Amino acid sequence: MSLIQTIKEIAVQSVKIAFDHEVTSQDISVNDTKAEFEGEYTIVTFGLTKILRKKPEEIAEALGAEMKNNSLIADYNIIKGFLNLSISDASYLDYLKKSLHQDWNSIIPKQGKKIMVEFSSPNTNKPLHFGHLRNNFLGDAVSRIYEAAGYNVCKANLINDRGIHICKSMLAWQKFGEGATPESTGTKGDHLVGEYYVKFNNEYKKEIAILTEQGKTEKEAEREAPLFLEAQEMLRKWEAGDKEVVGLWETMNQWVYDGFDKTYESLGITFDRVYHESKTYLLGKAQVDAGLAKGVFFKKEDGSVWINLEADGLDEKLVLRADGTSVYITQDIGTAELKFEDEAMQRSVYVIGDEQNYHMKVLKLILEKLEKPYAPGVHHLSYGMVELPHGKMKSREGTAVDADDMIAEMLQIAQDNTEALGKVDGFTEAALSELYNTIGLGALKFYLLRVDPKKKMIFNPEESIDFQGFTGPFVQYTHARLSSILRKAGDIGTTMSETINADEKSLIYQLEKFATVIEQAAEEYNPSLICNYIFNLAKNMNSFLANNQILNADSDAEKNTRLYIAQHTKNTIAKGLNVLGISAPERM
Repeated sequence: MSLIQTIKEIAVQSVKIAFDHEVTSQDISVNDTKAEFEGEYTIVTFGLTKILRKKPEEIAEALGAEMKNNSLIADYNIIKGFLNLSISDASYLDYLKKSLHQDWNSIIPKQGKKIMVEFSSPNTNKPLHFGHLRNNFLGDAVSRIYEAAGYNVCKANLINDRGIHICKSMLAWQKFGEGATPESTGTKGDHLVGEYYVKFNNEYKKEIAILTEQGKTEKEAEREAPLFLEAQEMLRKWEAGDKEVVGLWETMNQWVYDGFDKTYESLGITFDRVYHESKTYLLGKAQVDAGLAKGVFFKKEDGSVWINLEADGLDEKLVLRADGTSVYITQDIGTAELKFEDEAMQRSVYVIGDEQNYHMKVLKLILEKLEKPYAPGVHHLSYGMVELPHGKMKSREGTAVDADDMIAEMLQIAQDNTEALGKVDGFTEAALSELYNTIGLGALKFYLLRVDPKKKMIFNPEESIDFQGFTGPFVQYTHARLSSILRKAGDIGTTMSETINADEKSLIYQLEKFATVIEQAAEEYNPSLICNYIFNLAKNMNSFLANNQILNADSDAEKNTRLYIAQHTKNTIAKGLNVLGISAPERM
């Protein structure tokens, strides 16, 4: 039970004694005390005035006097009906002793619920680019946060491996590839395929230019360009099961899968389920047929199938083309059905950029109208795009920064900065390589996760790896610094102080809030809350170390108390970094 919940329970009992009235913990509002007032927690009494039919100040005075009889409460003060509570030193010390030996599951118990988090969702016509990184880190972090919050989590990846965009890469390779393979060119498979996606669009633009010079409009030229028509024909052959086209598709997709696997491994990201649109679009068609029979969908004269969502404030939405081919929403309906058949989850989270807000709103509405049992649990974790200082990236124009290149750049910056600070003494080459990886990836993940997902952001590689700022390396350094202190201290004695100073109390107060922050981050699908929490904890710990001796404390009891605080802070930082998918180094 958190300290806030404990305070609520004490308040409930105190109301019963002081006013002879029954209330519940939901009737008690507890906030953090404002910095300008004395105390740590504040009970807002205004909500009790209607229940108890008394003035706020009168309630606060009687409630405070009764609550002080509990050993948890050291003192109280009242500011205009706000009851500010000071927690006793003994209670903080008792929490500190107990928490170090508590299993995480006893702090946040198992929920008995399953949640699926779908993220990454790459296309097999190009490598993962920098824009994918925020998606991957968000999905992985939210999955880890939900695991920490007691949920059974399944991490899923839906690979977009079919459609006209895939055929564009295939057609360009056929025409211009001259038999090139990852082995013959020494190129990572996903990068090789991506080169032909760019090649297609470059050649396509040339054809459009020729047609517009001949008098065609821009849209006419785009539709009638020979390359585009050939790509459409290739897609029709693929859907018809043409052996040659399917064989090429399998070969080139495997090149990309092999490349993806290497990138995911370097990012430390794994999946429990991997779905492919090529296996789910037919399931979607079956669901459309079932929806037609129920009257959820309707056919137009040309044979295309639609749903009318005007009553829901939207418009009509195509779910099946006139020629019987599926659209994105078709395969998404099929995938949703397959996911539920596989996992029967209570909640299904889709980590998808905010440019797909409309699409996801339509998908959820369709699933509700099809009366799917999992429809209420569908949640779109919508996030803003991330840009580099030079602006947006476009894969088809070859201006996107590959994720692999960004990872390599971050590792190099980590190495350069670490060497410049002279922090490489005593490390073997293998240990240094691991350290640069830990710092570089930690900086990248933390920077992309520290901003509320709903907000757009600009990523600055150099700023992300600053050892003094709001960064992953600063938090990692604090963990390593505490590890060094604890190594030097050896075993911690059991005798502790009977009182604590303001700095010690501030840290213990902050440490006690960690479980609540985890639960809040899960509720809001927001890893930035964890980033802010562990950064502030690390900042406060460094201030504590500047003002308080640990190894040379005035007494053994004081030394032990501060070592307990250091150990608990180290553990909490490590757990916080872990739920973000970031390593906590023992040395830096």
